[in-house]
Amino acid sequence: MKLASPRGLRPRLVVAFVLVTALSALITATLTFRQARNTILERAQNSAVHDLRLQIDSLAPTFPDDPTNSDLHIFARRLDGASGSRGWHTAVSRDGGPLIGTAGDVSSALRDATRSGEATFYERVEHADGPRLLIGMPVSYTDRGKSAGKPSGLVVFAVLSLDGERADISALITAAWAGALPALAFAVVPALFAARRVLRPVRQLRTAAEKITSGALDTRLDVVGKDELAALTGTFNTMAAALERDDAELRRMEANARRFAADVTHELRTPLAAMAAVTDSLDEDARSGTLPPDTADAVLLISEETRKLVGMVEDLMEISRFDAGAAVLHLDTVSLRTVVDKTLHLRGWREPDEVITELPEDDLRIRVDARRIDVVLANLIGNALRHGAAPVTVRATATQETLVIDVADDGPGIPDKVLPHVFDRFYKADAARARSEGSGLGLAIARENVRLHHGTLTAANLPDSGAVFTITLPRTLRQEDQP
Repeated sequence: MKLASPRGLRPRLVVAFVLVTALSALITATLTFRQARNTILERAQNSAVHDLRLQIDSLAPTFPDDPTNSDLHIFARRLDGASGSRGWHTAVSRDGGPLIGTAGDVSSALRDATRSGEATFYERVEHADGPRLLIGMPVSYTDRGKSAGKPSGLVVFAVLSLDGERADISALITAAWAGALPALAFAVVPALFAARRVLRPVRQLRTAAEKITSGALDTRLDVVGKDELAALTGTFNTMAAALERDDAELRRMEANARRFAADVTHELRTPLAAMAAVTDSLDEDARSGTLPPDTADAVLLISEETRKLVGMVEDLMEISRFDAGAAVLHLDTVSLRTVVDKTLHLRGWREPDEVITELPEDDLRIRVDARRIDVVLANLIGNALRHGAAPVTVRATATQETLVIDVADDGPGIPDKVLPHVFDRFYKADAARARSEGSGLGLAIARENVRLHHGTLTAANLPDSGAVFTITLPRTLRQEDQP
């Protein structure tokens, strides 16, 4: 099973889904907790105030009009005894005086609030022993004749624990976490399912794009649904159709161009052969002095240009054969030294003035098409002598699997901006030159000949000075291995 990348879209979708679920659960739990907490505390508070009011109202009728401190102590004890399960502690204050009773934690703020003796006030505070509810309740005489309903100047303060309510709130928090954690765990399942549903069209698009990259331009995808991914799939199909049309048109134009070049070079070959034969004869007359000087110079110029044109036509025909896939190898086992010596001898290049050879001492035998290797070496050495500086070094090293031939010159090297294009057809390093000495196809033909041998041809600059072209050929090439 292929694991998803930590930075992939699937884990990010799952994480986003879980985070949204966690945030939703957290917000819901927080709101529920706050509402439930306030409800619990308000219910406890209202219930305590109601019970305290009932006890005060039941004891107030028997309370003297001018109570003493002893009466206040008795009143506080009776209220404490009537607290029941609430377990409050009370204290009584008269006209803002000192507290009399067991409740000693009453804040000054609460005492100030109840000083008017008209309304009940309460507050919740945190104590070292837990949360506490403080109640300040004025005492009114409900059945005292003219004094009925009037404030008595007495205020009862009650302090009761909220530990039970805190336990209920803690249980509520525990229940909220207990419900949220499984929800987060179960959220992974729909997250994976949703991610799979979302990413399936993306995977299909990626697979289709890979097919198009490999050349299958007829690849299309079924458009399912009407969402954004469906629109993207439709756009992909439109793009693929446009690429297929453009590719077909380019192939047609390329085939026409190749056919045109092949036809033109073929048609030029016959008249050029006749022209070359005539100019060769005229060359002899021009060089022997039988022609007037002006005529001889014109004949030599025509002869030179004719030879260049013949070479260009031959190069065009050769590159056309490569483009058409009609180039074939005629392999033979030959001596490397024989191939190199023949290349130098046919072109009249002298050793060691123009070319230095550094070949293995033993008679290295290679299986190649000798004619094509001769073309490669002639192009590389000729370019090195023409654009570099003599002497040109031809160095060969061999292993059991490969043969490496370096052709290096002692010139200024190849400019950095030119180096990536040295094997391009008709490329000119100097755009100002209207024409060059060769056809502009020599290095392209050399590279195609090396590729035909399943080898490579690269160009680079030497650390000190000069350029080097490196040929790498397999030594075990067979006739059936050719393209």
